[in-house]
Amino acid sequence: MSFRVKVIPEDPTYNGYILQPLVSRIMRACNKPNARVSVLSNPKAKGYEHIKSLLVDQIMDGYSHFDLLLFLPDADGKDRSSEFVRLEDIAEKKGVRLLCCAAKEEIEIWLLAGHQDKLSESWFDIRSDVSVKENVFDPFLAEYGDSRRAGGGRDILIGETLRNYNGLKERCPELKDLEERIQDVFR
Repeated sequence: MSFRVKVIPEDPTYNGYILQPLVSRIMRACNKPNARVSVLSNPKAKGYEHIKSLLVDQIMDGYSHFDLLLFLPDADGKDRSSEFVRLEDIAEKKGVRLLCCAAKEEIEIWLLAGHQDKLSESWFDIRSDVSVKENVFDPFLAEYGDSRRAGGGRDILIGETLRNYNGLKERCPELKDLEERIQDVFR
């Protein structure tokens, strides 16, 4: 039987094109190469507060049959660690395995990490930009994406990023921490 992972983003419309291949790669690194990774699309959330309430009120119960739930929102310039501890505690009491990890500052940063050579700003400045999606990612996608593809080419661009998975974890240490936490689940 394969290991089933449900990825819970703030907005699955475009984030799913980044998160599904990324989490599949993380699962391979955690010795779960056959994990079935799917991105939550129902119920559809509209922002952090909405998905957080859905997570407690509906998602934990509705998707408790999954082996692992991963809540992967944007940080948006906030320290969400205490909220994550509370959510993970609630899940544990319900018998659900939930891990939370916020992208610093937005999910799109994980895709950009593999394309530093195409970016004009320093990685430090990009990682610190609370509006990195609007300021850096959207222009990057317009230039290097493919508007004819679903997701605007995010799938191709994240694939290029994942070719240097170790470099991604160096540039985005929250992903290295997430991988280690997932590995701990199997110990």
